[in-house]
Amino acid sequence: MLVDEDNRVLLLRRHPNAKLGGDLWGLPAGKIEPGESPDEAADRERCEEIGDRHEVTLARYVGPFRDTYYGGQYEIHLFHFQWHSGQVTLNDEHTAFAWVGRESWREYAVMDGLDEDLAILGIWPREFLRDEKIPDYLK
Repeated sequence: MLVDEDNRVLLLRRHPNAKLGGDLWGLPAGKIEPGESPDEAADRERCEEIGDRHEVTLARYVGPFRDTYYGGQYEIHLFHFQWHSGQVTLNDEHTAFAWVGRESWREYAVMDGLDEDLAILGIWPREFLRDEKIPDYLK
């Protein structure tokens, strides 16, 4: 999760043909490759999906844990990066990007699990998140 100086989150609109979350808004994310650590995968995926012309620092890491929306099949590692500068250059997996503030969060059709991720990382107060998308263990 990338958060800028105005406490906005970077969302990427997934290609309509994406296997998971087609045409929905998501985060830079992906799978860990063999021999790769979670932090190496986070750096690689971020650069693959938004280019490498940016500066960020790691603010917080939480994980690993199992997803709650996709049958527990995914091991999740959450990285909260503070965005300092740069530009976003999308790869072909995405069709658009947006820096989204807490006031407009609910206007975006996001992938399942993103409200949960924001709650886990404590990015915004809970009243800005979709309560119905927050699992009971976080309530």
